[in-house]
Amino acid sequence: MEFISVKQAAENWGISDRRVRVLCDQGKIPGIIKIGRSYQIPVNAVKPVDGRQNRHKQIPSQFAQIFTQVDSLKSELNQRRPLTPGEVKRLREEFLVEYTYNSNAIEGNTLTLQETAMVLEGITIDKKPLKDHLEAVGHRDAFMYIQDLVKDKTPFSEYIIKQIHTLVLMDRAEDRGIYRRIPVRIMGAFHVPPEPVMVPELMENLIGEFSNKRLHPIENAAIFHLKFEGIHPFVDGNGRTGRLLLNLFLMENSYPPINVKFIDRKRYYEAFESYYRDGSSHAMTEMIANYLEEQLRNILSYLDY
Repeated sequence: MEFISVKQAAENWGISDRRVRVLCDQGKIPGIIKIGRSYQIPVNAVKPVDGRQNRHKQIPSQFAQIFTQVDSLKSELNQRRPLTPGEVKRLREEFLVEYTYNSNAIEGNTLTLQETAMVLEGITIDKKPLKDHLEAVGHRDAFMYIQDLVKDKTPFSEYIIKQIHTLVLMDRAEDRGIYRRIPVRIMGAFHVPPEPVMVPELMENLIGEFSNKRLHPIENAAIFHLKFEGIHPFVDGNGRTGRLLLNLFLMENSYPPINVKFIDRKRYYEAFESYYRDGSSHAMTEMIANYLEEQLRNILSYLDY
């Protein structure tokens, strides 16, 4: 790893040498090395975000560093905005194919990543079910819908949830956008979703929690996702709808959308178990924060290329 001096970091970030040393002393810059009274700072370190923006939020101590790191990366990305139309188009297209593939694969869709890309271009894959094709197209349309919601600053509502689900469940016309009327179980899960008669009230309460100003947005997004999947309001399509809602929440708070990968599904499922068995949202919060950091670094690397 390459390092720079305190003075070089101060020049890069437009702050004083003294302020950089204070940030080093406070552990706000990951990866630093202290040699005597001097600090060596990783060349790719980002300027820590101003802590005042989270002054009134309840941030668990174990997340203070990762939240600061993610918010610093987000701040750096915001300084690069507005992106060019070409940059936006390429980033969106690359993300959408991988996101659609992974989110659908978690739920059993058999299309490969390459096949998903082809289906989204309008190509039919021989010997693959129509259901798998419709799931790919529906997921793409649902993601484009939430992009429009963020762009138009549309207030969150029950209608939005049902519209997202309607787009996701293209192959099940009779169940689209309708809360379930039968009990369900999540295969292999500790948690048993509530009886259908309770779903409307639970969803109404959850919608009221969508913008909890006391929590950091990353933790709030994690808890909302955990609760939504726990209610399991629809007969089918809850996972895909829930991950789209998760990204809607993140995007409304100026974070990029994240892609929960198929290869990480065991960790993802264990995060739900941790919440419903042990009452801890930490595993899901950490997972979302890690994905955000990865996504932000990828975007910044692309812009630096």
